[in-house]
Order: sequence, then structure tokens, then C-alpha cells
Amino acid sequence: MKENGKRTRQPNGASSIYLGKDGRWHGRVTVGVKDDGTPDRRHVSRKTKPEIVKAVRELERERDAGKVRKPGKPWTVMAWLAHWVENIAEPVVSVNTIAGYRVAVRVHLTPGLGAHRLDKLQPEHIESFYAKMRANGSKPATVHQVHRTLRTALNEAVRRRHLVDNPAKLAKAPRLEEEEIEPYSMEEIARLLEAAADRRHPVRWYLALALGLRQGEALGLKWTDVDFENGVLRIRRSRLRPKYGHGCGDTCGKHAGYCPERVAIRPATKETKSRAGKRPIGLPPQITAMLKAHRGKQDCYRIAARQLWEDDGWVFTDAVGKPINPRLDYEEWKRLLKAAKVRDGRLHDARHTAATVLLILGIPDTAVDGVMGWEPGGAMRRRYQHLTDPVLKNIADKLGHTLWGPGTTR
Repeated sequence: MKENGKRTRQPNGASSIYLGKDGRWHGRVTVGVKDDGTPDRRHVSRKTKPEIVKAVRELERERDAGKVRKPGKPWTVMAWLAHWVENIAEPVVSVNTIAGYRVAVRVHLTPGLGAHRLDKLQPEHIESFYAKMRANGSKPATVHQVHRTLRTALNEAVRRRHLVDNPAKLAKAPRLEEEEIEPYSMEEIARLLEAAADRRHPVRWYLALALGLRQGEALGLKWTDVDFENGVLRIRRSRLRPKYGHGCGDTCGKHAGYCPERVAIRPATKETKSRAGKRPIGLPPQITAMLKAHRGKQDCYRIAARQLWEDDGWVFTDAVGKPINPRLDYEEWKRLLKAAKVRDGRLHDARHTAATVLLILGIPDTAVDGVMGWEPGGAMRRRYQHLTDPVLKNIADKLGHTLWGPGTTR
């Protein structure tokens, strides 16, 4: 404190409050130690003494709670997100996850919030940004993806003490409507399987509709994953969407994906990320036979391609042995729907269909989790298994049989 025009000396490390020559009250609080070992002593200034006392006490409370922002020049939101994506998130998350983070940061967050100082960002700024996204046509699911990315990035900023609290935790994202999904009926499944027989890879669609393999899991299969003797398929990896860079030094004037000398900058597959996802699946004898026939056809393709064939052991390949591009696989699914004359649907709807068929068949929950690659607990079953008309009728018949006995109608 300052008494009779002189500032009294405080014990080392103690907070101090004094009236400056500028007519304002000043406070200094030791909150820790800097990286170079010197005391980290913060300064605050207010117009009146009660205001400075309040500010000093608040800073002391933050210090005692371990919530004081680290010293140094404050980050902007844009600078922090760029640093977080490239240096913190990229080395530890999957390629699909980091691709989603980059899109959210580059397309939405940097243009929308990047100019804010990180420590000045408020929930209201974020909510206003989300409202603008919706007004500009972004779907609620897109806003939620951006919200999750921002929340994750700011959680890391809090953990590293660049922020005291995470404003994205308080901000409210638009309500996400649960999308109603209608799995294909048994009649539609039959038509799809019949139409699939005329496609290049019929068994690809049998695996999707009967066993619920994800697209990446099916396209990532190698022949070493198929145990013909025991009728078991082992899921070990997932096919990734290709990503390319310029091999010409960016002189061709084209997008990297169309560069005549393009080079792949993303691996073809990634290991299945969860223990549940890396799983064995029992194959119905019919699918085992189809896989054997498929391998025989592939031998014919290999002979026709001669030296152009790339023999890396993929189950599903193009004309020269390369793994199928997921985009081309999706387009083939759309052609299959038209050929079967069934309603349009997502490729992932085949997985919902397979899960619902397992429900119709009364397969035990633990076995369903194993086939579908879900962690035990039922959360994913509730999301994927749908109470279709056959399921409802089966429940109703069992209930009626139990309460009134067989054959009773009134």
C-alpha cells in the first residue's frame, strides 16, 4: 500500500495495491513462475480503490484455483485453431478425424470467429456465429460438427492455461433433429441381392446387407482376412478416401487430384480404432461360397491385366488390382438401388438394415454387438435397430400368445 506518498514494502510474493502518479489505482499479484524462472507478477489497474481491491482479490482467487491464463501475447482464435490442428490434434487423432477438424476450422471457424482474441471470446459470440451459419444454409449437423471441433480446441487451450474457461461449453448449438431412418424391408433386400448378382462385385453388397460391414471395412478387406476353412472373416482395417498432392511442383495448373504426376499423401487404410471394431465375424456358408467364386473371378482379371496388375491382396479391386475408391463404391451403390427398383437411400442404410434383420431373427444382444462391431452397452443397438412392421408383429404375436393363449382372437 501507499502511505503518506510512499509505497510500503510488502513481503516477497504478496499482492500490492497503490495509487499511481496517473491518478489510477494499481495492483500487482504474483500468480506463479515464468518459464525462465522469474516470478510471474500480473498488473491490474482501476479508477477507484474498491475496484482495484476487488480486481486483486479476483486475480488471487484465479491463482489459487489454478485458472490464471499463461503469460505472453494473447492468441487470436485463428492463430490458436491453426496451431491446435497442425501441432496438437494432427499427431494423435485419426486421418478422418483430422480431416473433419481441418474443414471445420478452414471453412467455418476461421472466417467466422478467427479475428476474436482467444481470451475475449464469449458464448454470445459463438451463438451468434452459429445463427449466421444456419441463416446461410448450413445444416444443424454441420453446425454441431463445428461446435464439437471448437469445444475440443478450446478445451485444450484451457488445459494449457491460455484460457480460464471454455466459452464453447456454455454456448448452445442449434437443436439437432434425430434423422428418421427406414431400413429396407425383407422384400427390398431380396430385390437388392438379386440385382447385385449382375454387378462386378456381388459379394460386396451381400456383406453390407447381411453382415452390416461399414464401407471402409468392406473395401479394406484383404484375402488374408478371410478364413475359408473355418468360415470366419476378420475385420482389421478400414479403407480411407484417397488424398493427393502435386507431383509436378504445383506447375500443372490443376487441382492436385487431377495432376498428371499426382502422388498419394494419405495411406490407403487405417487400423480399426476400437477393440470392438477389430473383430471376427462368422460367415454364412452362402457368403463363403460367394467369396470363393469372387476370388476365382479375380484370378481371371489378374490374368487379363498381366503386368499392370498390382497384387496387394485386396478382396475388392479395380481392373488392375488397386483398392476400390470409396467414392466409386458409393456411386455403384446408387446404381444398384436403381437396378433393384427400390427407393433411394444412403449406403450406411445397408448397415441399419443388417442390424434390424438381426433383431427380427432374435439374435442375442451380445452376438449382435460382436457382428456389428459395437461396444457392449446397447447404445448403438438402440440407434441402429429399428422396430419395423415384422418386429412389431412378432412382439404383438408373442404378447397375445402369453396373455390369451394360441388361437384366441377375443
